[in-house]
Amino acid sequence: MKALTKIALATLITLSATFPALAASTAGRADHSGILVWTFLGFCALIVVAQLVPAVLMAFGIVKGVVGSTEEAVDKA
Repeated sequence: MKALTKIALATLITLSATFPALAASTAGRADHSGILVWTFLGFCALIVVAQLVPAVLMAFGIVKGVVGSTEEAVDKA
Protein backbone atom coordinates (compact mmCIF):
# COMPACT_ATOMS: atom_id res chain seq x y z
CA MET A 1 0.00 0.00 0.00
CA LYS A 2 2.90 2.35 0.74
CA ALA A 3 4.31 1.80 -2.75
CA LEU A 4 0.99 2.77 -4.30
CA THR A 5 0.85 5.89 -2.13
CA LYS A 6 4.39 6.87 -3.17
CA ILE A 7 3.57 6.37 -6.86
CA ALA A 8 0.37 8.41 -6.55
CA LEU A 9 2.20 11.18 -4.71
CA ALA A 10 4.99 11.26 -7.30
CA THR A 11 2.41 11.42 -10.09
CA LEU A 12 0.55 14.30 -8.42
CA ILE A 13 3.78 16.23 -7.87
CA THR A 14 4.82 15.73 -11.49
CA LEU A 15 1.43 16.80 -12.81
CA SER A 16 1.26 19.83 -10.55
CA ALA A 17 4.76 20.87 -11.64
CA THR A 18 3.86 20.68 -15.33
CA PHE A 19 0.38 22.16 -15.06
CA PRO A 20 1.44 25.84 -15.33
CA ALA A 21 3.19 25.11 -18.62
CA LEU A 22 0.11 23.32 -19.92
CA ALA A 23 -2.20 26.13 -18.85
CA ALA A 24 -0.01 28.74 -20.52
CA SER A 25 -0.28 27.05 -23.90
CA THR A 26 -4.04 27.50 -24.31
CA ALA A 27 -3.63 30.24 -26.92
CA GLY A 28 -4.49 29.42 -30.51
CA ARG A 29 -1.90 28.47 -33.08
CA ALA A 30 0.01 31.38 -34.56
CA ASP A 31 0.65 29.82 -37.95
CA HIS A 32 -3.03 29.47 -39.03
CA SER A 33 -2.21 26.43 -41.16
CA GLY A 34 -5.17 25.01 -42.99
CA ILE A 35 -5.89 21.53 -44.28
CA LEU A 36 -4.07 22.24 -47.56
CA VAL A 37 -0.81 23.01 -45.77
CA TRP A 38 -1.02 19.82 -43.72
CA THR A 39 -1.93 17.80 -46.83
CA PHE A 40 1.12 19.19 -48.63
CA LEU A 41 3.39 18.41 -45.68
CA GLY A 42 1.95 14.89 -45.49
CA PHE A 43 2.62 14.40 -49.19
CA CYS A 44 6.21 15.58 -48.71
CA ALA A 45 6.63 13.15 -45.81
CA LEU A 46 5.24 10.35 -47.99
CA ILE A 47 7.85 11.09 -50.66
CA VAL A 48 10.65 11.06 -48.08
CA VAL A 49 9.50 7.73 -46.63
CA ALA A 50 9.08 6.24 -50.11
CA GLN A 51 12.71 7.09 -50.89
CA LEU A 52 13.98 6.06 -47.46
CA VAL A 53 12.72 2.47 -47.65
CA PRO A 54 14.76 1.45 -50.74
CA ALA A 55 17.82 3.25 -49.35
CA VAL A 56 17.64 1.28 -46.11
CA LEU A 57 17.14 -1.98 -48.00
CA MET A 58 20.14 -1.22 -50.20
CA ALA A 59 22.27 -0.40 -47.15
CA PHE A 60 21.33 -3.76 -45.61
CA GLY A 61 22.21 -5.46 -48.91
CA ILE A 62 25.62 -3.79 -48.99
CA VAL A 63 26.35 -4.80 -45.39
CA LYS A 64 25.19 -8.33 -46.10
CA GLY A 65 27.39 -8.47 -49.20
CA VAL A 66 30.46 -7.25 -47.35
CA VAL A 67 29.92 -9.60 -44.40
CA GLY A 68 29.08 -12.51 -46.71
CA SER A 69 32.21 -12.03 -48.82
CA THR A 70 34.45 -12.00 -45.73
CA GLU A 71 32.80 -15.17 -44.42
CA GLU A 72 33.34 -16.87 -47.80
CA ALA A 73 36.99 -15.82 -47.78
CA VAL A 74 37.45 -17.29 -44.30
CA ASP A 75 35.74 -20.55 -45.36
CA LYS A 76 37.98 -20.93 -48.43
CA ALA A 77 41.18 -20.40 -46.46
